[in-house]
Amino acid sequence: MGRLYLIYLEGNKYTCKYCQTHLALADDIISKSFHCRHGKAYLFDKVVNVTNGEKEERMMITGMHTVVDIFCVGCGSIVGWKYEAAHEKSQKYKVGKFILERFKVLGPDGSNYSITQDTHMAGSDGDDV
Repeated sequence: MGRLYLIYLEGNKYTCKYCQTHLALADDIISKSFHCRHGKAYLFDKVVNVTNGEKEERMMITGMHTVVDIFCVGCGSIVGWKYEAAHEKSQKYKVGKFILERFKVLGPDGSNYSITQDTHMAGSDGDDV
């Protein structure tokens, strides 16, 4: 394996909870109203230091989407997914955007999200994998 080059972010950032690799800036959050199996998930415009998995079709609350799981380059942990395609016209805004699962990342203040915190999903306009 070659040398690993990481992008370091300045400002309020989200990091991998396992290895603290920088993943995204708080300023790049589009929405905090998404959900996944582990609770909250945030939609980001840009994410760094991730690799993509294989494309797959996934049925979510808002319809069928083509997604790739994204993995932290520092430790290989899955941290969320990227939208490659949306089959519903109203969901096209997600294409090219990233979901980071809040349970798998540390917040800008170093906070860790617990599964027991706010796992109520009713009324959300977000997705569920």
